[in-house]
Amino acid sequence: MTTASAPGKIILFGEHAVVYGRPALAAPVAQVHADVEVLDSDSAGIWINAPDIDLHAELNTLPSDHPLAAVIHNLFFIARTSPFPSGREVRGEGRFPNLNIQISSTIPVASGLGSGAAVTVALTRALSAHIHYPMTDEEINAFAYEIEKLYHGTPSGIDNTVVTYAKPVYFIKGQPIETFKVGAPFTIVIGDTGIRAPTKESVGDVRKLWEADKARWEKIFAEMEDISFAARHVIKEGWIEMLGALMDENHALLQQLTVSSPDLDRLFSAAHKAGALGAKLSGGGRGGNIIALVEAGQAEAVASSLNQAGAKHTIITTIS
Repeated sequence: MTTASAPGKIILFGEHAVVYGRPALAAPVAQVHADVEVLDSDSAGIWINAPDIDLHAELNTLPSDHPLAAVIHNLFFIARTSPFPSGREVRGEGRFPNLNIQISSTIPVASGLGSGAAVTVALTRALSAHIHYPMTDEEINAFAYEIEKLYHGTPSGIDNTVVTYAKPVYFIKGQPIETFKVGAPFTIVIGDTGIRAPTKESVGDVRKLWEADKARWEKIFAEMEDISFAARHVIKEGWIEMLGALMDENHALLQQLTVSSPDLDRLFSAAHKAGALGAKLSGGGRGGNIIALVEAGQAEAVASSLNQAGAKHTIITTIS
């Protein structure tokens, strides 16, 4: 048996703008994670069991563009064709090994917490280890990005990057990955609206807005860039009291992009009324999560307020 795990993630600043070459800041959330077990099996074929998404199927019964099937097919293709030593069963013209793959996740689907990327990274790590085909973080990240295209259409690459490296990152599409230093730990409360909101849809809608009036939206993206740049400096210096206002500014810009929603705005207001220092939606929007910056001692009170305002569940995490 081979096992692997990958964390969830939150985008702190810069969602949507990151698709257009602007920076974004994101951090892993260890409190939610995807877990994968790969076992040799006596049953013919490769069986995938993912109860969280009500899936129990043999690999060949899934469409080739199903994200889980794509991970397995593409990984085995790479292992077979790579010039480097790799697995025991997947080399040459041999058959795929008989496997039983168990996938579980505590990350809500389509919530902005990187569920798809986490499952992809955990599955890739477990499979590559099981067939003795070692992959570096850089290779896993590049591979996961290709799978992310099936989930999101035109992904920014930030989900797979944060999940793969499990570190806070300052990310600009197409540029070298930068992890960023946290000068002082800070506490975030995540409030889940419970509304599934596929990133692919909101990204596509923003694309339509941008194509219709590029000058207007490029100005918005430039303002988001300034916020992300300032936020990185604030976090690096440990000036956490200044971070809340930047979050509020970023949320207002995301409202202009039409990716907020009444549910998200209600949680935004509830967080502030309970004493949050700042708040914003995190991820694609239209549902998913709000994140609130809080003093550590206020975390439980803010989480309770979010629950009373309709959050389906809350997570308290520390970025450090």
